[in-house]
Amino acid sequence: MTHDAASGTPEAAPVQRSWRMLGVVVGVAALVWLGDFLTKEWVIASMAEGERREVLGELLQWHFVRNPGAAFSLAAGSTWIFTILAAGVVVFIATQTRRIRSPLWAAAFGALLGGTLGNLTDRLTREPGFFVGHVVDFIQVWGFPAIFNIADIFIVSSMCLIVLLVLLNIGLDGHRHTDEPSTAEGADAPAEPGTDAAGPRA
Repeated sequence: MTHDAASGTPEAAPVQRSWRMLGVVVGVAALVWLGDFLTKEWVIASMAEGERREVLGELLQWHFVRNPGAAFSLAAGSTWIFTILAAGVVVFIATQTRRIRSPLWAAAFGALLGGTLGNLTDRLTREPGFFVGHVVDFIQVWGFPAIFNIADIFIVSSMCLIVLLVLLNIGLDGHRHTDEPSTAEGADAPAEPGTDAAGPRA
């Protein structure tokens, strides 16, 4: 194992951290996908399409519907477009995971990947056919204008976390980046002629 001459830290450390973060992404994505898949299978096996069941009165209900479009059933006749978009999201996340050094970014990407794969699985495997399958939705909350599923929850939550990280200027490496010069850079700057650390020479 070699060492960085400036910091004295092993060069292998960033690689090991990269693999750990990749494990977080894959682990979170797998848990989200599995939870989404199992709940949808339970709904299909135990409820008829269109059926409602009260969980917390009118506040929370299970309402089994098949959604051919996007959120709020928009563009219901263009299911194939959302299949392509979902596949594009999966490819983008796969190309970015090796750059991640931050646990928060890894969790956000994992949740987004798992949620996207959950709905993509529906579009590829469920009725009416490959590439144009309808997404299984079943969670209805009083006052909310759409029925959704577990995958949708994690997609929205991960996007909120990603927006927050961007607003805080936290990069994929886990460091907060600013446009202001660092104190260290100012301290290392050469002194002007005729001055020393204590001030101008007389």
